[in-house]
Amino acid sequence: MADDPLILVDESNRAVGIGGKDAVHRAGLLHRAFSIFLVDDEGRIVLQQRHPRKYHSGGLWANSCCGHPRPGERTIAAAGRRLNEELGVTSPLSFGFFARYRIDFGNGMQENEFVYVYFGPLQSRLQPDPAEISNVDFLRVGEINRRIKQQPNAFAFWLKHYFKNHLAEIERCANEASRAPIADSGRAARQ
Repeated sequence: MADDPLILVDESNRAVGIGGKDAVHRAGLLHRAFSIFLVDDEGRIVLQQRHPRKYHSGGLWANSCCGHPRPGERTIAAAGRRLNEELGVTSPLSFGFFARYRIDFGNGMQENEFVYVYFGPLQSRLQPDPAEISNVDFLRVGEINRRIKQQPNAFAFWLKHYFKNHLAEIERCANEASRAPIADSGRAARQ
C-alpha cells in the first residue's frame, strides 16, 4: 500500500491533520473518504470486485469506486480523479449523502471514515484497472440488497453499511443518476 497522505478529521468533518495512509489505517484514525455509485441508463449500479491483493477487503464486491482526497484537494475532484484511475471513465458526479462508519478488519487494518457518497451516470465503456479490480457487474438496487442478505461475506463492509443505513437515499440517488442526460451519443456502453 502506498503511504499517500490522508486528511484526518474530527466528528464534525473538520480537518485536524494529515497522516500517511498505512499509519492511519493501522491506527484506525478518523479520516475523510468518498464512495461513488455509477448508474447505467437502465438503473443498474456498477459494482466492482476488489482485486484479491488489495490491502483489505480483497476479492469482495463493493460499489463502483472508493478513495480518499489528498490534502488540499476538493473531495469531488478527488472522486473524479479516482473514478478515472480505477474504472477509466468520467462522470458528472452529484452528492448523495454523508456516511460514517468504523470497522476493524482483524488483520491490523481498520477503516474509520467520514464518507462523501456520490452518484453519477455511466456515460462510456468501463476500462477497469486490473491492479485494482478483478471484475465488474451491473445490478439494480433491489438485487444488490437481496445478494447482500443472502451472501453477506461476499460484500465489502462499507457497501453493507450503506445498504443497511442509507437504502432509501441510494434508491433515490440511483434513480436520479439513471435519468441524467448522456454526454455522448447513444446509450451508456457496458462491459
